[in-house]
Amino acid sequence: MDVDKAAAAIDRARTRQRAGHERSARKPGLGALRGADREDLVATPWELLGVFARATTLARQGRGRGLAEHWQALKYCQALAVGGSGYLALTDEGQSPELSYRGMQARELGRALGLAVAERTVRSRFPHHLISITDAEAVLLPGFARSGSRPTLGAARPRPDFFIEAWQPGEPSHVFLVTVNGNHQIATKRTSKADRTVFKQLARASERAEHFHLAEWNTTPCLLLSTELLAKEGITVNALQALGKVVIPARPAEGRGSADAVLTERNLPYANAVRVPGTDGRKERIQDGFFIPRKDLDWYGRLLTRTGAAGQLAFAGAGKEVAQYLTDKQGHKHYAQRTFAGSSSVRDACHEIGTTRFVGTDQVFRLNGTRVEAFSGMDEELYELLIEGKVEAYRRRTYEKRDAYPTGTTAPKWGPVSFGDDGTVIALRILPKGDAQGNDFSGP
Repeated sequence: MDVDKAAAAIDRARTRQRAGHERSARKPGLGALRGADREDLVATPWELLGVFARATTLARQGRGRGLAEHWQALKYCQALAVGGSGYLALTDEGQSPELSYRGMQARELGRALGLAVAERTVRSRFPHHLISITDAEAVLLPGFARSGSRPTLGAARPRPDFFIEAWQPGEPSHVFLVTVNGNHQIATKRTSKADRTVFKQLARASERAEHFHLAEWNTTPCLLLSTELLAKEGITVNALQALGKVVIPARPAEGRGSADAVLTERNLPYANAVRVPGTDGRKERIQDGFFIPRKDLDWYGRLLTRTGAAGQLAFAGAGKEVAQYLTDKQGHKHYAQRTFAGSSSVRDACHEIGTTRFVGTDQVFRLNGTRVEAFSGMDEELYELLIEGKVEAYRRRTYEKRDAYPTGTTAPKWGPVSFGDDGTVIALRILPKGDAQGNDFSGP
């Protein structure tokens, strides 16, 4: 496999830099996506950005959300268009490093495209489930954070980027770990497999995937994705997968075992935490990693649910209400004191789109002189359930209403719209000249 060649090159380089370096542990059993999962992804730029925005609301680099995140989303809408090949490609503006900040674009736009493919893949395998995406760091902090004034997982600890959960109320959940990357390399016939950035990214992603396990070693399914933004055929998402069989136990609808109950933190080991059975005559070994023992799977499931609930509220502009779902290490105090950079982006807007009343936050921006309003919010009924701390009732009601929301990519009185079957929405519209609503903002 081409990724193996890149992995071998990475190990050789590390050995030259550090004498005695051993080959890094990587996720075994990786293979390409199959069947419908390999088909072209059909989506609008704002749908892609909607996936990314919902997934990163609680990410540490995203705590300044509101103004900054809306602005970046609008810039990326201008960076994408159908190319000469008929597939999505970067526009002239998108290819300009001065206008689009290439490093950030690869990290964020590349991730948005990869996440959209990952979400579609999980959804196709579990068509009767709802899909939730949560930032991995936010989920792992309560069990593995190092002590200090600002808890951290440690920069040297490889880990996945996101968790995707496929769930139904009252049923076991399926969790996938996900890594996503992007790059601007223009590969030519002279570019060797070992020098292809996409293969290097997937090789390193395999290392990160091998550092997280549920219940036992190698039972957690994963999706590894790398987006080539300047591929000859148009933007291309390269994907690998590893299958798994672990599930998160079902929870009671109420009481101490439900996700409504406040969660206690854990002090789970990282060093030598994962036991790898011996194969092909090799002895059993142990390795470092984020490991959730089987006895703690119910705790992890509640943690995943409550972190997701916090993300939904933050997406809609909630402030102090977010804190009830977060532990101290996740930033409970950070939200309770309303000290984050996006504190001006609060739940202060409501719009009826179709038959649903959405509540959330909006901002007004200028794009090349045109004033644009960006709104992110969620179904008011679902929002109120989360505000009241009724996360299990929220999940039940969300599942009941999953088919009630529009599926179009535009809406009356708006322009581009991204609806989620979880009751969330991102909507954009051009404001008339002289409209006095909102405050202009011309970039971070």
